[in-house]
Amino acid sequence: MEYRKLGNTGLELSILGFGASPMGDVFGVSDEKDGYRSVHYAIDHGVNFFDVSPFYGLTLAEKRLGKALEGKRDKVILATKCGRYDLKEFDFSQKRILQSVEESLGRLKTDYLDLLQLHDIEFVDKEQILNEAWPTLVKLKESGKARFIGITGLPVNYLAEITRNIDVDSVLSWAHYNLLQDEINRELVPLSKEKGFGLMNAAPLMQRILSDAALPEWHRSPPAMKAMQSELLKLCAEYSVKLSDVAIRFALDHPAITTTIVGMCDLATSRQNVSVLDFRIPDGLLEEIQTLVAPVKNQMWYEGKPENKI
Repeated sequence: MEYRKLGNTGLELSILGFGASPMGDVFGVSDEKDGYRSVHYAIDHGVNFFDVSPFYGLTLAEKRLGKALEGKRDKVILATKCGRYDLKEFDFSQKRILQSVEESLGRLKTDYLDLLQLHDIEFVDKEQILNEAWPTLVKLKESGKARFIGITGLPVNYLAEITRNIDVDSVLSWAHYNLLQDEINRELVPLSKEKGFGLMNAAPLMQRILSDAALPEWHRSPPAMKAMQSELLKLCAEYSVKLSDVAIRFALDHPAITTTIVGMCDLATSRQNVSVLDFRIPDGLLEEIQTLVAPVKNQMWYEGKPENKI
């Protein structure tokens, strides 16, 4: 396992991060005990960063991860979020954030978080983020409930805009660095170097497009992008490799990204993802993939309040 520093925090994160959202059954019903085995296998093989949220499975993912980490809390860097609690339920008030953190600590069976993040900041007013939500996180950091604090979201331009106004420890960007997207490079990568915050990438499989798994019904990518799955699977088969291995390896190789968070909830997936650490993309394949996906590259839907679209 390779480890990289998370900005100026002093934390060293495994380049492969464990995304616990599937433990909340967001991609389908999972086996709880297999989820525990998945967590333990990842830890035993060097994965030390675990990312979750009360939104995932409406607290189910936090509950299951908390059980899985019993007796192993000191072996991991644990991150959760606050502010988003359902598809359309957002509450970034000071009162709700403070309550949310206490609830998360209980579910995760710990008395502190290594990283606390505002979840999907694009869905609320900018002024509330800057003047209420973020100052509340600063207070939580000062209290010791959270060692470090950060923000997460989908639109990279908006993440960059907010980051210019506050001093964050980390930024988690999802779906913007993978075989189909590279917009993280436009503003967030140079900004992370300028301001010294840690940059994290999630969804390297583009919510299953870059794998052999069936796409969830709620997938919002354009049809042409979703259609790439079958074409990419055929191409990778010609090289006798798994599309998901290529996609994860590609994301892991970005030198400016501290960790790439991949969703896991079963032992087989953890084993496969960990094996990618020893995988190398065959010569010529990446160039063929880039040519194939060029017509749909960086086609991204927007989520959030219309006024936050930059």
